[in-house]
Amino acid sequence: MSNTPMAASPLTRAVLEIDEYASGLGWDRPARLFALVDTARLRAQEPALAAQLGLTDESATAGLTPIEQDEVPAGRPLDEFLGTIAWPDAVTGCALTVERLMLPPSAEAEVPEGLSQEKLTQWVAAHPDRQEVRMTVGVLRDGARESALRLREKDSPTEVLTGPDLVPGLAEALSATFED
Repeated sequence: MSNTPMAASPLTRAVLEIDEYASGLGWDRPARLFALVDTARLRAQEPALAAQLGLTDESATAGLTPIEQDEVPAGRPLDEFLGTIAWPDAVTGCALTVERLMLPPSAEAEVPEGLSQEKLTQWVAAHPDRQEVRMTVGVLRDGARESALRLREKDSPTEVLTGPDLVPGLAEALSATFED
């Protein structure tokens, strides 16, 4: 993940690192969940794990380290799955990367009313203006949020859009995993 550009905050950098990792795996992949841990704390408290993750260099202790979790179950609604997660205190934040089809706002008026979720998914998949997008969203316990969006047709590190409010629903669902 060494090609990730310098970012303004550790959360932005972690989200971009995850986006770069997911990009290296290619498209048409399942959702991936990551714990975000304080790198300096990880190095001090879990030196063996830090060494396994390549965090032995003193300069590599700033920021957040993403640690991929077990596979997100296929066929289970994402919001339902996220509702089952509770993080230990050592986890500073979490992030999720997921691929979806997206329509431009101009297509919203064309959506037929009364479609089931399955029929709506089929309609979007057949729409000529659909875009495939990979969304990586990260949140911290303190409420900070960051997102990275990458369109399949513009699959380049220089074409990744970032911002804290790009995928608010997913950010809220991830934040809820830290509530008691």
